[in-house]
Amino acid sequence: MAEKTNQKPKNSAKKPAAKKPAAEKGKNPFKSNKSNKTNKKQNRAQKNTELAKQETAKAPQKRNYYKGGGQKRGKQNRAKQNKPPIKISFLGGLNEVGKNMILYECGNDMLLVDCGLAFPDPEMFGVDLVIPDFTYVEENADKIRGILITHGHEDHIGGLAFLLKTVNIPVYSTRLTIGLIEGKLREHKILSKCKLNVIKPGDHVKLGCFDAEFIHVNHSIPDAVGIALHTPAGVVVQTGDFKIDTTPIDGGVIDLARLSELGNEGVLALLSDSTNAVKPGFTESERKVGETFEVQFRRAGHHRLIVATFASNIHRVQQIIDVAEKLGRKVALSGRSLENVVSIATELGYIRVPEGILVGIDSVNSYPDEKMVIITTGSQGEPMSALYRMAFSEHRRIEIGQNDYVIISATPIPGNEKMVGRVVDELLKLGAEVVYEKMYDVHVSGHACQEELKLMMSLVKPQYFLPVHGEQKHLQKHAMLARTMGIPEENILIADNGKEVEITEQKIRISRDVPAGMVFVDGIGVGDVGAVVLRDRKRLAEDGIIIIAATIERESGDVISGPDVVTRGFVYVRESEQLMAESKRLCESVMADCMFEHIRDVATIRNRLRDEISRLTYNRTKRNPMVLPIIMEV
Repeated sequence: MAEKTNQKPKNSAKKPAAKKPAAEKGKNPFKSNKSNKTNKKQNRAQKNTELAKQETAKAPQKRNYYKGGGQKRGKQNRAKQNKPPIKISFLGGLNEVGKNMILYECGNDMLLVDCGLAFPDPEMFGVDLVIPDFTYVEENADKIRGILITHGHEDHIGGLAFLLKTVNIPVYSTRLTIGLIEGKLREHKILSKCKLNVIKPGDHVKLGCFDAEFIHVNHSIPDAVGIALHTPAGVVVQTGDFKIDTTPIDGGVIDLARLSELGNEGVLALLSDSTNAVKPGFTESERKVGETFEVQFRRAGHHRLIVATFASNIHRVQQIIDVAEKLGRKVALSGRSLENVVSIATELGYIRVPEGILVGIDSVNSYPDEKMVIITTGSQGEPMSALYRMAFSEHRRIEIGQNDYVIISATPIPGNEKMVGRVVDELLKLGAEVVYEKMYDVHVSGHACQEELKLMMSLVKPQYFLPVHGEQKHLQKHAMLARTMGIPEENILIADNGKEVEITEQKIRISRDVPAGMVFVDGIGVGDVGAVVLRDRKRLAEDGIIIIAATIERESGDVISGPDVVTRGFVYVRESEQLMAESKRLCESVMADCMFEHIRDVATIRNRLRDEISRLTYNRTKRNPMVLPIIMEV
């Protein structure tokens, strides 16, 4: 037993010693491949052990995310969830051109951006203007901290006077825009009651929880701005109407640097102008029109020049005046809106008018044709405009003839193409030579084309994108551009008028419907013309009216006078005597039957007359005129 016990230690002592003789046998240990491999294995094993220890140390932190190292991140996520949403209600400007109006809400504060109008469609018989429905604004007037106006075009300021008659909310915009607004408020006799505030690009205005920052942009009118709303929910950028013009007339290039800064700081949502989203490339500079004007003015030679443009396109008016001065021509203005805008812009220093170049429209005929330029309204073929009245020989002071050279310096707004074409045709019939946008470069747009829209998105880098200001085809195309720029499909939303969009850092969605629609302005009446009245006007325009007048004795029901049948816009009476006689006999028969049946109710008699005459006229003419029975009792 003792010997066996002694042998084990000897054997165990010999085994480690057996590994060392390599050096003793004269072998170089540094040349031993076996030894190097063993060292590499030991190093790899040691590294693996250290990595395993590190992973083991991290494991408890991953399993307890909201404890220890994960606590800070958890607080950040909870802070994001606690941010209030921003709500955007679209009250006008979507799926249409005009009537722009957007209401922002965050917490207990609201902010309105723009308040424009639209011009009536041909089917809106007798309507002068179309403005947004102000119901939702009036309901929340005590929460609205201000109205921000992006620029001075009618589709952005035209409805403001009607709104400020019902609510007292301060207005903020640039100097020229405020000047144009003052003129409108003065016409409505409410200027003294309104709070107008002039701001400059770069200014910040604190309105409740909103910090509104104004950013200079280029457009077809000076002093246009985009707006960045800094809110507890995040930053929302609304571009307003814009284009990127590197050689603008007024020298102020769009502030791309500030837009880029906002993009780097983080923008929650971008609302961008979609008017030219279907047009590829870049929009031409306004300076190109000035070059074309000089070519066309020289080409006109001894002809009298008549240039039609938008009244609010101050840059265009300035270029016409500049070329006229260069070529020794006088300038006259025709159109009340044009005269007002030029007067305000000149007073504020936005138009330079050389002394003695402007003459009154009454003295136009006192100058030779080769020395006269007439700037006029009516580039959209509006029936009451100065150019329209010239074309149809209704203008009291200007008569179009063969020595007139007419330039229409505008693109027809969608829907106005036929009216513009009609005016062009009438001008040509009178012998004038007519140049319009498709023939030469006499007009450039004030709105960004596709490449500019993509550049805006790449600078602002919004999390969410909402195309605005355009018809459905424009909005859809703009959304497609956003997808090509890498904005996820689920972060793009095309809204509609009457929809409220709710935005948080987690999602964007349409949350509910809000009151929105069209209110018609007819003369001094606002909102008294509705769908029923328009339907009647349409029917009168299409089929005319038949009036039946009769007088009956209240007690007995006897017919004292009539029935007489009168028509307007239905048939020419002299050529339809047989039909009119038949209508009169039918009315007499209906009233006789009512007397026989002892019917004394005037409403019943009217209904019977209306039904029988409508049936007769449709059977004879296949027309459906309005039938208006007037029954008087004595």
